Amino acid sequence: MSRRPYLRKVERSWWLQHPRYISYMIRELTSLFVGLYCVLLAVGLVRLSQGHSAWDGFVANLSSPLGISFQSICLVFAVYHSVTWFALTPKAMPLMVKGEPVPGIAIVGAHYVAWAVVSAVVLIGAGI
Repeated sequence: MSRRPYLRKVERSWWLQHPRYISYMIRELTSLFVGLYCVLLAVGLVRLSQGHSAWDGFVANLSSPLGISFQSICLVFAVYHSVTWFALTPKAMPLMVKGEPVPGIAIVGAHYVAWAVVSAVVLIGAGI
């Protein structure tokens, strides 16, 4: 018996060989931008706690072309991440009600309804 296990060489471009792998990697990339936006929101809270002038500087930076571009990219990636995750939800979270499987379209639809309700509450709370 060999003491050295077989290690198959994996190329860096392994994910480019199949469309499903590409969509998986793009979804994983989008989570980085969602995380970066969460960090941006945390920085905003810190600036808010530091006073009016710090908050005004933070808002001015967000209003710059670079800030608007970053937020737009984060929005697109967050929507892509959400839509692809909702599409996977029936596979990741199969539900049974009274011994019968819930149709995947009902699970996905419930997620979209919840997303719309939460978005409406946030927009109403923001006065928009």
